[in-house]
Amino acid sequence: MSLHMNGIGNGQASAAIESPRDALPGPLDASRLRINLTTALKVVPPPEEQLFGKHYSDHMVVVDFDPVTGWSDPEIKPYGPLSIDPCASIFQYGTSVFEGMKAYLGPDGKARLFRPDLNMARLKKSADRLALPPFDEGEVLKLITKLVTVEARWIPATKGHSLYIRPTIIGTRPSLGVRASDTAILYIILSPTGPYFRISKPISLLAVNDPVRAWPGGTGGHKVATNYSPTFKPQDYAEKLGYDQVLWLIGDNITEVGAMNFFVVIKRDDGDLDVITPPLDGTILPGITRQSVLTLATAHATRTILSGIPGTLRLHADERRLTITDLRAWASDGRLLEAFATGTAAIIAGIGRIGVEGKDIVLPECKGGLGPVAKALFERITEIQTGRVEWENWAITCE
Repeated sequence: MSLHMNGIGNGQASAAIESPRDALPGPLDASRLRINLTTALKVVPPPEEQLFGKHYSDHMVVVDFDPVTGWSDPEIKPYGPLSIDPCASIFQYGTSVFEGMKAYLGPDGKARLFRPDLNMARLKKSADRLALPPFDEGEVLKLITKLVTVEARWIPATKGHSLYIRPTIIGTRPSLGVRASDTAILYIILSPTGPYFRISKPISLLAVNDPVRAWPGGTGGHKVATNYSPTFKPQDYAEKLGYDQVLWLIGDNITEVGAMNFFVVIKRDDGDLDVITPPLDGTILPGITRQSVLTLATAHATRTILSGIPGTLRLHADERRLTITDLRAWASDGRLLEAFATGTAAIIAGIGRIGVEGKDIVLPECKGGLGPVAKALFERITEIQTGRVEWENWAITCE
């Protein structure tokens, strides 16, 4: 609270009281970062034990938001539990958003982030969708970069391995009232990880339209926690039937694969190839790998040549509605050449079969689990991620 003394005509003074809520809360400021390092470093697990989400680094970033004072000084501190009220918004109403990113070790020994500006923009959009406190996404990226630098020994040097980064924002308002959380915690944790799918074979999908993953006008296009937990039971069901993941449908329309984006490669009448993914209609997460695949496919034969794909063969990247009926027809005509899924965790995963109403749509077999187009895109993206190929400043060095 501040007190302003204003002079008036008779020489007296009056006091004007300014409420704390009249002032804007303090912004998130990475320059105020405090670093508190542990004195008991963990042992970094060997590559064969670096399973997705199993091990975590020594430190994490934590920042609190208060509606009056704003964002606290960020802190890098030893990894450990958070203290949160049992009636907090995160527990009662699932107010949680997050991102999935990776740091890659390049041949020069430097850590790189892949298109992190897109992750930060998506995090901000997701937080706004759940009415969580606003923040400067550039400041979050500075905190991520600093944490990765501090935890450099956790970045795997093994090919196909990386340091997974999970920035998360949770609502912590301690009330059962059904309203937006005006308090929050932003935290960032790191986990060394190997390939998401440990065996080099195509994955299998079970097409499911009841229940649905997302619905028009909902939160499917945002990275919010409540998009994920309702998918666990259908995923268990798919696994019991012998499938690896769920292919999410709305009616006959294809949306996503598990927590990944879906692509098909179709042979055109002119001999070129269509690389198709469903459009961003609000039910589909705007994946960073998805966008990168569309860009690189479009660039083939004009701005670059993808490995193993002739320069005379054009790839026509397209965002358009895909249906199960389309897949059946293309498979019957011999035009369905490849199907693959994309995401930060898996990068690109080939698809071998899709179960629909008791019958499988079977894709052509490919050595190593990836078709020629998926393999070329996977190789180019990983080359960019690790700094072996420079492309439009997509890989940002942590310095």
